[in-house]
Amino acid sequence: MEMNENFLVNISVLYRNVMKYFDHVLSKYEIGSGQIIFLIYINENEGCTMQDVTLVSEVDKGTTTKSINRLIDQGYVQVKQDTRDRRIKRLYTTNEAVKVMNEIYKYRNMCRNSLAKNVDFDTFSEILSGVTVNSRQNLEKTEAFGQLKIGGLLKTTLLDYPGKVAASIFTSGCTFKCPFCHNKDLVYIPEDYEAMDVESVLAFLEKRKNILDGVCISGGEPLMQKDLIPFLQEVKQLGYRIKLDVTGHFLDRLQEIVDMHLVDYIAMDVKNTKEKYAMTVGSEVDAFSIADIEKCMAYIKNCGVKYEFRTTVVKELHTKDDVVEIAKWIGSCEAWFLQQFKDSGNCIQSGFHAYDVNEMHEILENVKKVIPCAELRGVKER
Repeated sequence: MEMNENFLVNISVLYRNVMKYFDHVLSKYEIGSGQIIFLIYINENEGCTMQDVTLVSEVDKGTTTKSINRLIDQGYVQVKQDTRDRRIKRLYTTNEAVKVMNEIYKYRNMCRNSLAKNVDFDTFSEILSGVTVNSRQNLEKTEAFGQLKIGGLLKTTLLDYPGKVAASIFTSGCTFKCPFCHNKDLVYIPEDYEAMDVESVLAFLEKRKNILDGVCISGGEPLMQKDLIPFLQEVKQLGYRIKLDVTGHFLDRLQEIVDMHLVDYIAMDVKNTKEKYAMTVGSEVDAFSIADIEKCMAYIKNCGVKYEFRTTVVKELHTKDDVVEIAKWIGSCEAWFLQQFKDSGNCIQSGFHAYDVNEMHEILENVKKVIPCAELRGVKER
């Protein structure tokens, strides 16, 4: 990701550099960058209260109190009781503040001029004001991931759900960071990401229910989303059969879905051998539990729902012997598909390659000695 595309980094860098600037130029007055906004506000709003300052700055009450008490101790701010209501304490600048305010305004203007170099700063300020208003009005009202986050919809597919004409729905977010993953935007969710409207997706499925047989829910990792089950219930009520793609995490949620009869087909990615699993999913070995993967594999085999395992074979990550070891690990199963890696141009990392068609068939012949039902998927025939 380019740094200039990351607004969180840019905001942080801008804030920190501005604060460092004021810490430097105001050090001779023993005024820190964290105090300047309070001092300017009090100077321009003589008689304001501590609550007024807190509301305008949106700094927590404790930080506001600490900063203003320091300004009082330094002799820049004084507190006076309201003449009509002695419970109210009002803030005023002192003669000492008068001596430094012109300097503070000078440094503030110098800061603005430096930031405005080669930039349409008036337009920037106008946009920034609008963004600030939006942050006040909208951010606190937004419940993060308050509904199912759908990042994509493939309206018709004959490949994703074996034996069914289906639609594929791709949810955003994943617990893995597989470097060869071709859905990078579902893992590292872009900052301009907008989830598809769930009601619109359901309306589409309602309209197509006489054409489509099934719905494939993929990702990312769909099970990480708390609102998946209500969505599956809605899809089931429309009469669809559901295929669910999983990574091997959130076994409790998968069991709940199976127990509620909300899934008709489960597909689980088996990424690599046990020894290489953490590396293949972009995790530190010490932070990864292969036991969770094994528990999910065992459950899927015995839950009574039709299933498949699948492994995307990548030259840089899987030796031919590795694929045989994966077969031994999986053991007896209903179906296991070896998928040929394809570079979508949107992988998390670049530089990965596929085994060619002949090599894939050679690998298949070897693993069939362990899992006779193993098949190739996504490989052009010779």
